[in-house]
Amino acid sequence: MKTRKLSTHLEVPAIGYGCMGLSGIYGPIDDAHSIELIHEVVDLGVTLLDSSDAYGSGHNETVLGQALKGIRDRVTLITKFGQIRKPEGTTICGTPEYVKKACDDSLKRLQVDCIDLYFQHRVDKTVPIEDTVGAMSDLVKAGKVRFLGMSEISASNLRRAHATHPITAVQSELSIWSRQDELDILPTCRELGIGYLAYSPLGRGFLTGTVKSIEKMDAKDTRKSHPRFKDENIKKNFHITQKIHDLAQKKGVTSAQLAIAWVLHKGMDIVPIPGSKSIERVKENIKASEIVLSQEEIHLLNQIAPTGAVEGERYPDFNLVHIDR
Repeated sequence: MKTRKLSTHLEVPAIGYGCMGLSGIYGPIDDAHSIELIHEVVDLGVTLLDSSDAYGSGHNETVLGQALKGIRDRVTLITKFGQIRKPEGTTICGTPEYVKKACDDSLKRLQVDCIDLYFQHRVDKTVPIEDTVGAMSDLVKAGKVRFLGMSEISASNLRRAHATHPITAVQSELSIWSRQDELDILPTCRELGIGYLAYSPLGRGFLTGTVKSIEKMDAKDTRKSHPRFKDENIKKNFHITQKIHDLAQKKGVTSAQLAIAWVLHKGMDIVPIPGSKSIERVKENIKASEIVLSQEEIHLLNQIAPTGAVEGERYPDFNLVHIDR
């Protein structure tokens, strides 16, 4: 696996692995399969693993902790805090007291002494960012965390966070149909020397061309609540997947590989972190790191879905309210 640098101090695989789907986000849970899958993923060289205490309300970290036994030293471990999901709704918390408690709880579930890259999952708009990042900085001093990251953060708050303690990476959604960060976040990251982790580089599966309606989705699949996955918007946006498919066929690669390759070609400071419960799909995704795109191909891909051209918001309103923009 080729590597990239998120900062001068942290080198990681060019493609990481998002663990979110292992906790029932897109279908049934199978912990035994998940543990076996993580071992296979690491053996393939995908040693950047991304989790959160919000995924399955701690379930994801618990399963990952079991999988890490015997292989912890081979892995760059990411987890996140601050998005508290309950049946009655999601709340965001970034108070210093909560930051430190959340980290201790994650360490216990993960069964590790230190987290390599610790993210604030969503910015708490009621707490000064300096207070939250100050508490995160204390975790670095205590040896519980190596590096700090921010997820779905605005450019202005990123500057304030970075001034409080060096931020190693931003994690946000980036794909051919989610390009909002090209406008401000990516330029800010590059100005400050901050790396970027691109989650959902396949548009939550849409860019693979396999999503044609919500009827066949699992009853608990969270995409059913997303505006872009309403049937009327799937139909309106399907031309995007068709164009990707046509270009991929012409190049002799899969739609997924081409979509990930597009993200990789956005810059050497960007690392996509696709997730899948299939080892065959993981192997397919890895091969994207070997694809070289010509300037003409990049131009054609950029024209498929310019910013603002996609029908439907990327999150439902109850999630968008927590996005720091």
